[in-house]
Amino acid sequence: MKLLNKSELIELVENKYFANVDGKNLDETVSCFSKNAILTVQTAQTTHNGHDEIERMFNDFMSSTKVIYHGDFTHVVDEENQCIASQFLARNDYDDKPTVSMRNCNFFVIEEGVFKNVTIYMSDENPLV
Repeated sequence: MKLLNKSELIELVENKYFANVDGKNLDETVSCFSKNAILTVQTAQTTHNGHDEIERMFNDFMSSTKVIYHGDFTHVVDEENQCIASQFLARNDYDDKPTVSMRNCNFFVIEEGVFKNVTIYMSDENPLV
């Protein structure tokens, strides 16, 4: 069983996941998830199951958002249970509406070095539909 240490867990979240979301690198973003992963936007009561649904959601989000930014991270890491909670600034720029800035929190469960389960709490409207 592949276990990640604290710095590897943070690397997965910040540089493999969020950096690829921000760079609109769809394949690299989806590769952070296991084939049967579950991504839930808890505050919107929306769930995406498996690579196909997660890929479609990110494709739509990346296509409709001019600039995507995630930063100013704070993490709580549980190496033993392969979990990380991340609070961060999310900012989305659009062509047809004002910029949206949010303070969000994601909870990641990692298995074999990739996300098995991601639960998202957003402080504004959900762009991940």
